[in-house]
Amino acid sequence: MATPNSAKKKKVREKLRNMYRLVLLHEDTFEERLALRLTPLNVFTYAGLLLILLIIIVTAIIAFTPLREYIPGYSDVTTKRNAAYAVFKADSLENELIIRENYMNNLHTLLSGGAPADSSDIAEQHVVHSGEIDDYKSKADQRLREEVEEAEKYSVHSSGISTRSQAAAYFFFTPVEGVVTAGFSPQKDHYGIDVATKEGESVKAVFDGTVIFAGWSPEVGHVIQIHHRNNLVSIYKHCSVVMKRKGESVTAGEVIGIVGNTGEQTTGAHLHFELWEDGSALNPQDYLTF
Repeated sequence: MATPNSAKKKKVREKLRNMYRLVLLHEDTFEERLALRLTPLNVFTYAGLLLILLIIIVTAIIAFTPLREYIPGYSDVTTKRNAAYAVFKADSLENELIIRENYMNNLHTLLSGGAPADSSDIAEQHVVHSGEIDDYKSKADQRLREEVEEAEKYSVHSSGISTRSQAAAYFFFTPVEGVVTAGFSPQKDHYGIDVATKEGESVKAVFDGTVIFAGWSPEVGHVIQIHHRNNLVSIYKHCSVVMKRKGESVTAGEVIGIVGNTGEQTTGAHLHFELWEDGSALNPQDYLTF
């Protein structure tokens, strides 16, 4: 015998399976244009599937298209990436500025004839103690060292030449052609010479070396400094443009800048050229002809 609850459930299932006809008629002629046979169960099923499909489509649009950027509170992936890159870049630039500041301080001390200080935190992180160095030499390495020492014995750049005469052993390339308007005068704190020439003339490296500084100074404008072998340093000031960056290698006669009239300590287009050896200023006219 069926209970009232089972009878009620059966009646509901039958209602869900009852067939209904959905008809579309023309308003004036009552002509049947479309007829669909539906049950309430089919309507619920199709509506549920359509809702699920819409949810999937909307989720895919948000996840894989740029439209997600217009949703309030949704962060842009590109913006996140750029922000992270900016943070890393700022940190790298900060370290680079610290290294450059310490380097310039040591270079200034060296050019002034003093002993460079090594007190930066960054330098201390890279201190290598002599006890940690592995000085093992193989037979092939020892033989190569002996061959190089034998070959360098008669070289003009050999360490047997006194420090003060090493610059005279080189053939320097003239940086610019012009007229020397101010000579070498350490007593007046003028540690180089001024060569007047046309603005826009090319400034050339006097010898092979590596750029150790290329930048701007309010007093002397654009400056480029090149380190050569045996602690020789050449300095070029008042350039309108420097064409090399720090760390780049240059060869003798290579264009490194353009003659200009930049900086506060200038009265016209010219090149201020300095030559240093082991922290001591040399008179460029002793080694070059302008």
